[in-house]
Amino acid sequence: MSYFVGIDVSTTATKALVIDEQGAVIQTASTEYDFDTPHPQWSEQAPSLWWHGTTKSIRKALAEADIPGKEVTAIGLTGQMHGLVLLDAAGNVLRPAILWNDQRTSAECDEIIERVGRAELIACTGNDALTGFTAPKILWVRRREPAIFDKIRQVLLPKDYVRFRLTGAYATDRAGAAGTLLLDVRKRDWSGEVLAKLDIPSEWLPPTHEGPDITGTLSAEAAEATGLAAGTPVVAGGGDQSAQAVGVGAVREGIVALTLGTSGVVFASVNKPFIDPDGRLHSFCHAAPDTWHLMGVMLSAAGSLRWYRDTLFPNTSWDDLLDPARDVQPGAQGLLFLPYLTGERTPHADPMACGAFVGLTVRHESKHMTRSVLEGVAFGLRDSFEIMRSAGLTSIDQVRISGGGARSTLWRNILADVLETELVTVNTTEGAAFGAALLAGTGVGAWRDVHEACSATIRVTGNTPRDPETAARYRPFYRVYRDLYPALHASFRTIADS
Repeated sequence: MSYFVGIDVSTTATKALVIDEQGAVIQTASTEYDFDTPHPQWSEQAPSLWWHGTTKSIRKALAEADIPGKEVTAIGLTGQMHGLVLLDAAGNVLRPAILWNDQRTSAECDEIIERVGRAELIACTGNDALTGFTAPKILWVRRREPAIFDKIRQVLLPKDYVRFRLTGAYATDRAGAAGTLLLDVRKRDWSGEVLAKLDIPSEWLPPTHEGPDITGTLSAEAAEATGLAAGTPVVAGGGDQSAQAVGVGAVREGIVALTLGTSGVVFASVNKPFIDPDGRLHSFCHAAPDTWHLMGVMLSAAGSLRWYRDTLFPNTSWDDLLDPARDVQPGAQGLLFLPYLTGERTPHADPMACGAFVGLTVRHESKHMTRSVLEGVAFGLRDSFEIMRSAGLTSIDQVRISGGGARSTLWRNILADVLETELVTVNTTEGAAFGAALLAGTGVGAWRDVHEACSATIRVTGNTPRDPETAARYRPFYRVYRDLYPALHASFRTIADS
């Protein structure tokens, strides 16, 4: 029997997942850690945490599954996107990694627009300049930490630092690289034009690879640290969202992946580069070769519901919180919730956007507020669907939902009615790590390609149909929801500046 390992380097933990040749999950193990916020809007992490988490999680997963390390035939990598890891000529870390959720680089985003041009940047990279991306972080280090900047010889993403520790090789996948704002998404390689205009040396960036490509093999030192065999192939893998899409089988046009986690993601695979000229959607390379994807991101989806419960109803179970909301009619008696608790990405790229309850009256009870939170998140996710349709992506055949929020039957029903589409669930629940393991297996020939890997291992397990009558009742409330951000935008700015 051969086994494949998927490693997911997330913001709060590193997970190791082991699957067999049939795609069955044999064992998982996670090692948790924290990130630092040394200043307001800053988010940093020591790369050593990821390496420690990788070695510990792999050893734990193998031990609990009673699998000899030599029976693992390939490793796939995934993890948090956009983070900045800086190494010197000897491969030493120069400073803590600046993470995807760091917001310090507004001035550098303006600088990128000035140097490259907004239209030119979007046309090349598929994205507007946002604080979360990697490129503005590099410019920030140049401006604020020149002594460190002078020592830079290699720029990596978080999972690619783990790759370096596993193999000694510098490499990245094209899906993750597309999230740096330095990749030409059409050519699927680094943009010499953007690098030149930003004065970033191209030799700092690693070679790019398709998701199943083998990028190196496990070194003797890494083998001793992990319990795996030296020489085990390590494939490119993918950024967390593209690997998550592989993990639920969203690898062909027409299948949309909807992830309802702390953040909310609407992910649509496409067969050719599909760039929104207004930059409202992210356009990235997919982890599946010669495939691209459009992505809308809500920063606080299930995170909004958790904040609501933890702040107003601590120690209340999820069932006790949600059950009363089942009896509330669609629209929550005119109460609307804006889920911009941590700013917003799609369709409003606005770190200053704020959450709000609008329409609150004395007739509203806690059950109405709960329902409005669920509906507000659904309305926000519909924004991404509407932009995709308006941009020309009309072939949405199926929406596959996953993430912690998807466990709620009530929330799935609301989403199906607000989005006006059927939702389905699949048998895989391990997300990005599972996708990384499938990419690993594909890379060593267990499956002919990514499509075959997904077809062989992923199946639909349930569906939530839309109710046409309820969907019609939600339409006027969605129109009001869409009017609220433009009406409150100036107020959000005033609040942020106060």
